[in-house]
Amino acid sequence: VKSAINHGTLLTAGPLNGLLAFSDLKAFERRLTEYVSCLQPATGRWRMILIVVSVCTATGAWNWLIDPDTQKVSFFSSLWNHPFFTISCITLIGLFFAGIHKRVVAPSIIAARCRTVLAEYNMSCDDTGKLILKPRPHIQ
Repeated sequence: VKSAINHGTLLTAGPLNGLLAFSDLKAFERRLTEYVSCLQPATGRWRMILIVVSVCTATGAWNWLIDPDTQKVSFFSSLWNHPFFTISCITLIGLFFAGIHKRVVAPSIIAARCRTVLAEYNMSCDDTGKLILKPRPHIQ
């Protein structure tokens, strides 16, 4: 029973190697879907935090802009007069520095990196981690 890797395609001889390759693919798919699904609750919480802080910042910005005193006083005085906007804006900036923009799309990043690696083996995966087997290219 022989197996070789040729141009990124696994060539197997015999039913045992095919069965082992299939079980390895199923185990990889199971682990990938498990990992992506474990990220979903945290991703949902980070998305909700981002939405709430963004809405607070937008609401505070609207109130800050429509206030007639904003044009009459200095920039820092106007920020001092609108603490809701100032705090929500600082919170939003802090969240971006902390990497919230990566945390809200973490499952997509993992899936994209897996697609890059799996492309060498004529495979891909969807956003949930399920493997997609592509037909072998015909070499002539």
